[in-house]
Amino acid sequence: MTQQQLSAKEPTAEQIADQQIYKQFGVTDDEYAKICGFLGRKPNYVEIGVFSVMWSEHCSYKNSKVVLKKFPTTGPRVLMGPGEGAGIVDIGDNQAVVFKIESHNHPSAVEPYQGAATGVGGIIRDIFSMGARPVALLNSLRFGKLTNDRVKYLFEHVVSGIAGYGNCIGIPTVGGEVMFDESYEGNPLVNAMCVGLIDHDKIQKGVAKGVGNPVFYVGPATGRDGIHGATFASEDLTEESEAKRSAVQVGDPFMEKLVLEATLELIDSGIVVGIQDMGAAGLTCSSSEMASKAGNGMELYLDEVPQREEGMTAYEMMLSESQERMLFVVRPEHEEQAKAIYKRWGLDCVKVGKVTDDGRLKLFHRGELVGDMPVKALVDECPVYHKPSRVPAYYEASAAIDTTRYPEVTDLADALLKVLASPTVASKEWVYNQYDYMVRTSTAVQPGSDAAVVTIRGTKKALAMSTDCNGRYVYLDPEIGGMIAVAEGARNNVCSGAEPLAITDNLNFGSPEKPDIFWQLEKATDGMAEACRKLNTPVIGGNVSLYNENAKGAIYPTPVVGMVGLVHDTAHITTQSFKREGDVVLLLGETKAELGGSEFQYVIHGVTEGRPPHIDLDVEKRLLDTVLEAIRQGLVASAHDLSEGGLAVALAESCMSGGLGASVDFATDLRRDIALFSESQSRILLSAAPENADKLQSFIESQGVPVQRLGTVGGAELSIRVNGAPAIELPVAQMEQVWKDAIPCLMK
Repeated sequence: MTQQQLSAKEPTAEQIADQQIYKQFGVTDDEYAKICGFLGRKPNYVEIGVFSVMWSEHCSYKNSKVVLKKFPTTGPRVLMGPGEGAGIVDIGDNQAVVFKIESHNHPSAVEPYQGAATGVGGIIRDIFSMGARPVALLNSLRFGKLTNDRVKYLFEHVVSGIAGYGNCIGIPTVGGEVMFDESYEGNPLVNAMCVGLIDHDKIQKGVAKGVGNPVFYVGPATGRDGIHGATFASEDLTEESEAKRSAVQVGDPFMEKLVLEATLELIDSGIVVGIQDMGAAGLTCSSSEMASKAGNGMELYLDEVPQREEGMTAYEMMLSESQERMLFVVRPEHEEQAKAIYKRWGLDCVKVGKVTDDGRLKLFHRGELVGDMPVKALVDECPVYHKPSRVPAYYEASAAIDTTRYPEVTDLADALLKVLASPTVASKEWVYNQYDYMVRTSTAVQPGSDAAVVTIRGTKKALAMSTDCNGRYVYLDPEIGGMIAVAEGARNNVCSGAEPLAITDNLNFGSPEKPDIFWQLEKATDGMAEACRKLNTPVIGGNVSLYNENAKGAIYPTPVVGMVGLVHDTAHITTQSFKREGDVVLLLGETKAELGGSEFQYVIHGVTEGRPPHIDLDVEKRLLDTVLEAIRQGLVASAHDLSEGGLAVALAESCMSGGLGASVDFATDLRRDIALFSESQSRILLSAAPENADKLQSFIESQGVPVQRLGTVGGAELSIRVNGAPAIELPVAQMEQVWKDAIPCLMK
């Protein structure tokens, strides 16, 4: 029976049980039995729909709660950790930064423009529903190879959707990352992050407090778009998924802009008791979660819900994920004031319910009670699973692979050009030139450097922000790969002059039903948690996206880290570009023979195998503290994290972004191709004015950080020597042309 047929004539509670219709909603036999136990009877069609979305992985985290508990979530700066719309971190002067990342992977696979656009819209609502003014957007994207026409289509329309929504609403899209690999073919990853600013006294929570208080709906009318979006996001993508386009919402950024401004004015008025956006599972999730967090119940009068289409059923209204909608609670004496605020912005603000003291979510439609469910059962009593875990055979086999066994590459200039032309490394101007990253005029460091930086008006402070993860590393060793994702985020922030504050994460994995995949999830979160503890960057919120699979199997495990840091003084803002002729170039950290999971291994040798680079978190912390202090002392002209492509690519990027060449000589015991393209961790490339170079080098050495003076900035070529012998000589203009043309040429 199709969804359309069910909507035309809803089955009875007996039919749902006898025909096992509940399985179509992703509810198992055991879960159905539990639901019956909570209700003391069989659920009707509305109720099984409500339970199915609230008990989906997307809303309940039933398969991932056991691993999420590992994360450190508190710290001296953390004002609000996981559990609300977004996390909040204190940045001094009664100000705080609010941020979160979320996925819209499955919707983007079947409807890339709207899937990506509504992912942006949803994360923006998470931020302003906390009372914060959104100031920046970022994203983290993964696609298959750009030689595939379907991948090109997805890439083009996802980027267009992100740009269309962010540009229209007037929030700058300032940074992000894009990686391309066959692993993501058919199941792209579209993770959207939003960062906002708030004063401490404006912080809101999604709580329905005050028995008898009215519940208000604001935003556009409810339609049939997005019904069962939460369950769609909690199942494997298959050939039939294309038929589920109705589970993808349709966004309206102009409407969201009105809702944003009106809602912030409402919050400024001080009359809000509780507020939450209608995201996944729409009216169902917002109403039940707000009631649960307050220990109360709620009645909803669905006839009052604004409806965009005729004849909408209670089931459709409760499960619709129509966009740009909010639910809030005020006291009765403030009803008219709330309505007046939204009226000034041309928005309907409708009373659709009230807070009760019976702990139940009661739904009334056409004069009848059509749903009556315990709130705690919906929100807090969802079954939690600890799935079987097994070490994958590929992981055990890869331990024996020697990633230095490949024949030595002697034409290193050609190898560098090939790596620079790899879409993962190549310039992302084709992407970010579609974004308005300067709107609001607070963007101090634009896309393309290690982290984006946004200034905080009226202060000397700024926020640095980045998204990071190398799925190949996590695949080859989930624990080490998880550590590296956090460490790279911190490194990118430090290279921008910021103290890393906290992370939000988006755990993108395959099906947890497969023991190999659940093992990846367990190990990756082990590594992330350990890195967060060592680097003092607690997890303040995030998202889990499971069931990311294609016909060939699961995607590479991709736990994306969104890191935000605080620049205490805008004078400390640092970028990767070489600044002046004659500046001295230094390399911090130790280079080892580590090609596993590297871009060089993938592009030149055509494989992803072995083990990824090792990371010592104590060494990483020492490096980060040292570089940040050197920046604050005014000794550093440029700073650039070594990541994909190793030293050769880092040098090329610093040259290209600064429009200057460099002449360097790298002393090493390693084979030349390995030395230049190894992706060993805990390495940063610095440049310094000649008068500061000795002082900088002495300071670094005093902190116990390995440092090597490589050479100087100048000229129009990148000249790399290894142990005194010429290795690479390339004009900066030639590198830049290859680097900039790679993606546009593939997209033709």
